[in-house]
Amino acid sequence: MSSYISDVVIVGASLAGGRTAEALRSRGFDGRIVLAGREPYPPYERPALSKEFLTKGVPPEDLQLRPQGQWRDLDIELITGEGVEAVSVSEGCLELTSGRRLTADRLVLCTGGRSRPLGIAGERLPGVYHLRDIADAEALRSVLHERARVVIVGGGFVGAETAASAATLGCDVTILEVGPTLMIRGLGVRWGTLVAEEHRRQGVTVRTDTSVRQFLGRDRVHGVELADGERIDADVVIVGVGMTPAVELALDASLAIDNGIVVDEGGRTSNPHVFAAGDVTNQPGWRGIGRRRLESFQNAQDQAESVAAALLGQPLPERDVPWFWSDQFEYNIQTAGHLATDGELVLRGAEDSSSFTAFHLREGVLSGVFAINGGRDVRGAMRLIASGQQLDAASLADPSVDLRHLVAAR
Repeated sequence: MSSYISDVVIVGASLAGGRTAEALRSRGFDGRIVLAGREPYPPYERPALSKEFLTKGVPPEDLQLRPQGQWRDLDIELITGEGVEAVSVSEGCLELTSGRRLTADRLVLCTGGRSRPLGIAGERLPGVYHLRDIADAEALRSVLHERARVVIVGGGFVGAETAASAATLGCDVTILEVGPTLMIRGLGVRWGTLVAEEHRRQGVTVRTDTSVRQFLGRDRVHGVELADGERIDADVVIVGVGMTPAVELALDASLAIDNGIVVDEGGRTSNPHVFAAGDVTNQPGWRGIGRRRLESFQNAQDQAESVAAALLGQPLPERDVPWFWSDQFEYNIQTAGHLATDGELVLRGAEDSSSFTAFHLREGVLSGVFAINGGRDVRGAMRLIASGQQLDAASLADPSVDLRHLVAAR
């Protein structure tokens, strides 16, 4: 691959892939851009798949970043329904499923991942579903009818969101979570427990510290057997235990791999001609603290901008505070930063109300924020986290105080 960039091929027509292509154009790149993906759709947003796509019958085209014709308007060659089977970085070429070969000066891997299997008996039975893409969501939507007995294995973000959607549709829903509460990786015990209690109030059976031995059935799943031998009847089983990063092409290219493709702040891999963005990457943590693989809408968008800037030799944009969100029942859940448990907790509003914000501080400095129906507070808190300034607990607790003004008062 040459040092002069005239051709960029982006593998993975995902959110990260689509945003990378857009960012290259908006930053002035006038060379050839090819965006190739296995799915038959242009790049689309995935968060709705476990929410309104299931409950409101949202059509797939409503999730797209832009209509297919607009990719042509940007002079981006979009290839859908065809994956990349092999990569030769030294020769600067890729081979598609059809056998067609593409040349590239630079390669960007936005390959995402696939749903992680449990590796237990019965997992391939009809009636057992995963939720990763539009095809998965369409198949699942067709079976979530009123009074269907739905068992969800895994109580992370996707599992909890899917449970809320299924319950809203009138299904009899049970969540089986191996950990002590729901969404523990993102929310910790305290706030994960609060969300679990809301599920219970909405009629969902939440069982924690529970492992699954196998799925039962011959021609179709009809139940779940737990590790202790108990059996739960099921018409539908949904497995939501995380994802495995799709690193096969990265391995072909001999890139450094460690729970994803290892990249720097600009998405540069161990090969200077290859970049990566999105769920598949293992990147430096916010402000360079540690390393982590982020599976979030925000990260896909932000990392795409960083990759485009790095490809073009431009200054990297400043990274925002890590932020996650989830909609479940009447809860809009948002969290940003690090929800430290070894410092001070300041509440704005009552914890048992329908709207409140919790500020996590260490030595007077805001490290993280959690909110139920408090998105405005979260945006202000993100600025405070980024500032690193000392804060007055009373001001944080007072709902009449605009958090933006606290930043301005530095």
